[in-house]
Amino acid sequence: MEETMRKILLAGIAVAMMATPALAANYRFVIVPKAMNNPFFDFARDGCEKRAKELGNIECIYKGPVEHEPATQAQIIQDFVTQKVDGLAISVADVAAMTKSIEAASAAGIPVITFDADAPGSKRIAYIGTNNKEFGLALGKQLLKLRPDGGKYAMVSGGPGAKNLAERVDGVREALKGSKWTEVSGSPTFCNDDPALAVQQMTDLRTATPDLAAIVPVGGWPMFAPEGFKAFASRYKKDIDSGKFTLVVADTLKMQLELLRDGYANALVGQRPFEMGEKAMDTLLAIKKGEKVPEIVYTGLDLVTKDNVAQMLK
Repeated sequence: MEETMRKILLAGIAVAMMATPALAANYRFVIVPKAMNNPFFDFARDGCEKRAKELGNIECIYKGPVEHEPATQAQIIQDFVTQKVDGLAISVADVAAMTKSIEAASAAGIPVITFDADAPGSKRIAYIGTNNKEFGLALGKQLLKLRPDGGKYAMVSGGPGAKNLAERVDGVREALKGSKWTEVSGSPTFCNDDPALAVQQMTDLRTATPDLAAIVPVGGWPMFAPEGFKAFASRYKKDIDSGKFTLVVADTLKMQLELLRDGYANALVGQRPFEMGEKAMDTLLAIKKGEKVPEIVYTGLDLVTKDNVAQMLK
């Protein structure tokens, strides 16, 4: 009797082991951020994982450089090409470097899309994310609305090779063209997506130009170091409250909304990274099924001031 039971148990284990591959994902899709220490991309990861779970036959793999390092991002993509994953969604840190990586993946038969930051001259099939020129225009228009009297302003950007950030900078300049705002020399600074460096650069900009009337970070980096940002803004809180110094910042992560609510900034213009992650999975799956997909999918913007920040925090 004991021997019979042992055989039944062993047979059951064998069947379970044979069944396991059937439960595994049919497709392995990879989402590659510019930097994993940037909390913005955590939301793209969450959207990717949620949608993969809903679809049921997809594994969402999230991996990128720890910090903003285009060469490391290129190496990571090459590793995934070697592993023969089923699709890549890349936030492009450097257009020149990534165009080569995308070509290598495409040559290996791996479909590539971009999200958040595009490489339009590459062999990527689609881009999912923000209309970055409109994003920059929205930041500039928000500053103009808050301070039509103008003054000197500066911008903080991330990586100098990122096309999406260059488009935002152009958008801000276009929105302020012909107004009473003038951009200071040395703007924009490039923090390479480093929150602590972004805060330091804001401090340096204000020190170099004591009558600086506004700073516009075209990404949320300085606020991703909330205590550092709060320390910076606290030094100029009277000027912020009186309208002498204005901070209009990109992105609307929770810590940013809280800083705005508490009076450490004047306005935020936000993106929708969670949707980017979701739509990346939908798009890669459609490509694998042989379906035609739109080349450009814009995910929209959110304008936030003290008037609607409480609603955004709900």
